[in-house]
Amino acid sequence: MKTDFKFSNLLGTVYCQGNLSFSPDGTHLFSPVGNRVTVFNLVDNKSYTLPFAHRKNISRLGLTPQGNLLLTVDEDGQAILTSIPRRVVLYHFSFRSAVTALAFSPSGRYFAVGLGKNTEVWHVPSTPDTNAEGDLEFAPFVRHHSHRGHFDEVRHIEWSNDSRFFLTASKDLTARIWSLTPEEGFVPTVLSGHRSGVVGAWFSKDQETIYTVSKDGAAFQWEYVSRPSRDDDEMRDDDESDMRWRIVKKNLFMRDRANVRCAAFHPESNLLVAGFSDGIFGLYEMPDFNMIHTLSISQSDIDFVTINKSGEWLAFGASKLGQLLVWEWQSESYILKQQGHFDAMNSLVYSPDGQRIVTTADDGKIKVWDIESGFCVVTFTEHTSGVTACEFAKKGNVLFTSSLDGSIRAWDLIRYRNFRTFTAPERLSFSCMAVDPSGEVVAAGSIDSFDIHIWSVQTGQLLDRLSGHEGPVSSLAFAPNGGLLVSGSWDRTARIWSIFNRTQTSEPLQLDSDILDIAFRPDSLQIAISTLDGQLSFWAVSEAEQVAGLDGRHDVSGGRKIGDRRTAANVAGTKSFTTIRYSTDGSCLLAGGRSKYICLYSVSTMVLLKKFTVSVNLSLSGTQEFLNSRLLTEAGPAGLLDDQGEASDLEDRIDRTLPGSKRGDPSARKRRAEVRVSGVAFSPSGTAFCAASTEGLLIYSVDNTLQFDPFDLNMEITPASTLAVLGQEKDYLKALVMAFRLNEAGLIQRVFQAIPYTDIPLVVEHFPTVYVARLLRYVAAQTEQSPHVEFCLLWIKALVDKHGAWLTANRGKVDVELRVVARAVAKMRDEIRRLADDNVYMVDYLLGHQSKGTTGKSTTDGTKAALEWTGIEEDHDHSVKALPSSENTGISMADIIQQDDVNEGEEEWIGLE
Repeated sequence: MKTDFKFSNLLGTVYCQGNLSFSPDGTHLFSPVGNRVTVFNLVDNKSYTLPFAHRKNISRLGLTPQGNLLLTVDEDGQAILTSIPRRVVLYHFSFRSAVTALAFSPSGRYFAVGLGKNTEVWHVPSTPDTNAEGDLEFAPFVRHHSHRGHFDEVRHIEWSNDSRFFLTASKDLTARIWSLTPEEGFVPTVLSGHRSGVVGAWFSKDQETIYTVSKDGAAFQWEYVSRPSRDDDEMRDDDESDMRWRIVKKNLFMRDRANVRCAAFHPESNLLVAGFSDGIFGLYEMPDFNMIHTLSISQSDIDFVTINKSGEWLAFGASKLGQLLVWEWQSESYILKQQGHFDAMNSLVYSPDGQRIVTTADDGKIKVWDIESGFCVVTFTEHTSGVTACEFAKKGNVLFTSSLDGSIRAWDLIRYRNFRTFTAPERLSFSCMAVDPSGEVVAAGSIDSFDIHIWSVQTGQLLDRLSGHEGPVSSLAFAPNGGLLVSGSWDRTARIWSIFNRTQTSEPLQLDSDILDIAFRPDSLQIAISTLDGQLSFWAVSEAEQVAGLDGRHDVSGGRKIGDRRTAANVAGTKSFTTIRYSTDGSCLLAGGRSKYICLYSVSTMVLLKKFTVSVNLSLSGTQEFLNSRLLTEAGPAGLLDDQGEASDLEDRIDRTLPGSKRGDPSARKRRAEVRVSGVAFSPSGTAFCAASTEGLLIYSVDNTLQFDPFDLNMEITPASTLAVLGQEKDYLKALVMAFRLNEAGLIQRVFQAIPYTDIPLVVEHFPTVYVARLLRYVAAQTEQSPHVEFCLLWIKALVDKHGAWLTANRGKVDVELRVVARAVAKMRDEIRRLADDNVYMVDYLLGHQSKGTTGKSTTDGTKAALEWTGIEEDHDHSVKALPSSENTGISMADIIQQDDVNEGEEEWIGLE
């Protein structure tokens, strides 16, 4: 099988921290997910993750007004400049300190960053569409100017429409106005008057008004006016020397016990939106400060809000719960509403069709993710405790999950409901589960009991309890052929059960350490067992003896936790694989555990084929090979010290956690996520695999896009010679093979459509087997795109008839192509069925008029005229059929009904001649 898997997408995480950004057209939303950036297509309902990764979590990102460049900055000030159309990294740069604010000018030539108390303006690297002179740049990032004046960190930067001025809002209770270049008569201005840190400052559309919002809920309106007169009756001329920015109106949001966490202003529509710490946002119309509506969208703080260019969509991000929402305020509806798991994921499984992935986590939720769109389709919340395992039945859309709440639940993924719940006589916490391939029996093991419980799926009754283990059962696996059940336990034994025989016997397999996971090979002849000492052992099921083994401690080792006393190389004795899975063809084994590596082994040679690095994010514990000794203090590692009480804001210093609600190690002073892999799975087609990690759901796939890949070429094979063979020699088979050798889409389509339909079976019968998969994929694509329906179906029928044996033998290689064909045929069938149903209803209505009596011409004649007008003719045997010209008549069924109602009783239908 192919092993050149590459990272393709990140699911399970939609927002972590930092700011959100809309594309210039407002159809795409850029969201930071850890040290990566995910782009959500809000129109096509799809998402993808950019291929680059920072060394730490992203804190700020900015998009140029043209939408072609993306600048992302992590927590340490390391920046990456990316080309959005090509999705490639252009430049790496360091700002040498944390960036607290980032904004591009509307002209696209400058961007401003907030570096603590200072503000710096930089030139945007020129691109071919902005650099008219074509000059070469040797330094993409050039600093234009630096501004100093704030006494606390800058939290927000906003540019004016003409890119001449920009506003900075700071935690020092002030906002300041700066100019890009020295302006005559202008001096930097301080806007002071707030009693709390300023969240944001914005110019109005005409730049005559400035709006500022502070954390305590005050919204000020500033205008450039002179000092108001103390005597209202006395009018005096404006003194130019007394003109300055003054507060002309003060507004309050009036939110008790809630602070303003973020705000955004849209100058074109004068809309102000504010997000509060209680999860509620408010939408207001300025300058009158009229409240349009408020809505509760989260149970925690809203960290960031932004508005797209048209002012229709509002995007919100809540980092504590990992929520991302896009709200259309005019229709009051959600455009996007996504949320990842609150706690760490425990397991995952592919659906039988390979289109969806199901994940379970400690938060008690089960989420179903669509692979193509990247979105969560449905979330199940019936479990009251952490969900430990999940598995699909081989046939149908039935999912089984086990939980620590003592229940096994069966889910119908067509109606999205829980239709069966299995429980034990006593209260147990189930840690593992397995489903019989037939879907008739489900088995579960517990950490509280040493028995294996077996239920009937049809009745929900407990069938049996298998005893024999002397320790908690950690893993269960049914053979793919449904004959055997293998269980692994902490008592260092694995047992093979024949549960369908009249006498249930178990064959114990003795190992040297506690068993962590068991995987069955797809042919049911071999099992792989992972143990706590880092060993992988392979056993033959029929002989119940070990046939091979390998030591994976050195492969899985790597990464030093922040509290480790030993180096990553010396800590290898504690590393092991907690999850293992066979590939679809059984030739490879995928293994992962509490490490930053995923290992791919060859089953036949016991060789490490490839090692995948899960994450390089230094914000996680366990990604570094060496720790910095400067971060080790007398009180312990600096990363574990709790600095919450030293926060500058009062609400940040208060510890609101409830007693006993802290997760993880109670003795830890500060929790830091640890990089690990809790589950791996191969897709049914074998072209991708997925890993549930700390950062989310990582999908690695083989690139299936066909690039220009010519082979078997010589000097005689050219586009001209191919067309000559097609037109002059009429050798369709040779022309099609030559076109596939050149692999040019336009040439293949021209040859494909020129082959007569009568010669299709003959061409396919002698078509080389090496090109069958490509031809099948091409025909499937043409079936979905081309209007030649019957022509494509004849190709599919010929391929199945002539090469059916080869397709069956190589199902794993052409599974993707066969699914595309099945989807195209099903789509075509549904369209034809819908068209036929519509025609039946129309014909039934027209024929129903025969029972009506009219003066003059009979109703039958009127019906015949209507049939002729609508493109339907009546045969001599009074059957009705559609004429080819019916699609060009331009008249609808509603027009006929209306015309009939108006002219009922007249001699003939008007307009039907």
